[in-house]
Amino acid sequence: MTVSIPRVDDSATHIGALRRHFADLRDSNHGGATSRPEKERLFRDTTELLAPYSLQALEEINDGLLLGQGTIADSGVVRDQELSLLRSWTLNWNEQKELNLPPITLLAYYGVGFHHPHLRGGTVREWPLNVFTDEQAKAELPVLRAIAEAELHNLVFYADYRIVPATSAIQPLHGTGFIR
Repeated sequence: MTVSIPRVDDSATHIGALRRHFADLRDSNHGGATSRPEKERLFRDTTELLAPYSLQALEEINDGLLLGQGTIADSGVVRDQELSLLRSWTLNWNEQKELNLPPITLLAYYGVGFHHPHLRGGTVREWPLNVFTDEQAKAELPVLRAIAEAELHNLVFYADYRIVPATSAIQPLHGTGFIR
């Protein structure tokens, strides 16, 4: 028995991003670019597309879990000591800094030896980064949220739940919900 799977336009979904990622590897290019300078130009454009969604993901964590007590920063595109390109968006807050923990970090990274860029967290690592339109950048918002959430989760493991201000401010209500 043959099963027919309908084709859907997934170009602006996380599945589309994975398809672009695998096609890059297969076709030895990145968004049509083959040289490092061309790929670096695309990386700079990509990080501009991602910036509002990266900031949104961190603002959601700050407002919802850190009670607005955090500070968000955008590094802009920089070149590190190994000549890789990166752009980071970070979220710091008092409890995390007092314990010398790293901030929640969303990182667009184009390693010097990499075929194409990736997304990372500060304590979690690689996601494919194949974004060339605003629609595709917006589709990465769930991934950016997941990275931010995983970052916070890992930081809790480095310390404990008390580094999250909302956790201390919320009291259980008979096991059925929470009150402030």
